[in-house]
Amino acid sequence: MPALTLAAVLAGCATSQPNLPNNVANANAAVAPYRDTIDFAGSLSVTYLQDGQQHNDTVRYNWSQRPGNIDVAILGGLNTTLATIQVTPQSATLTRSNGDKRTASDIDSLTVQTLGYALPVNGLRDWMQGYATDAQGRRFTASPANSEVVTGDGWRLRFLEWQDNAAAPMPRRIRAERSAGGELKLNISISPAG
Repeated sequence: MPALTLAAVLAGCATSQPNLPNNVANANAAVAPYRDTIDFAGSLSVTYLQDGQQHNDTVRYNWSQRPGNIDVAILGGLNTTLATIQVTPQSATLTRSNGDKRTASDIDSLTVQTLGYALPVNGLRDWMQGYATDAQGRRFTASPANSEVVTGDGWRLRFLEWQDNAAAPMPRRIRAERSAGGELKLNISISPAG
């Protein structure tokens, strides 16, 4: 059940031009201000190498972020919940639909437990809103015209598509790639929940 192990992902070199919706009139407009309270839905595809073999997994998700907490539902066919992830400052818990639970002190530890390698779950909190911390430790704010950054932990982010909002665009699709510790690629699609 690769999609269930991929659930842990959610609870963190070609140059391309961003794909702008027709109503993103100002390509230089920075993304909307960061929000501690926000809800998303979408899908996440992961390509990774394991034992010399390339693997691909895709899941759909509902993401609910509040100050200090993140709740993620991983969805299967007919919108059935395959697993949930709850992240608090004290712990991270993955609960599968059959009731099995895994808990760790933080989400990074949980992804290592579940998948065998760390994924950028903490980074996803920022990335899905168009923010990141660059390799020099500075805050990066994406825009349709400034859509690529390499993070301090070696992820190359490309904000490929934008939501239809001319005043303050939000990312619609992000590609994240990292080769340190084994090749790993994420394709993240994001839409407002609701």
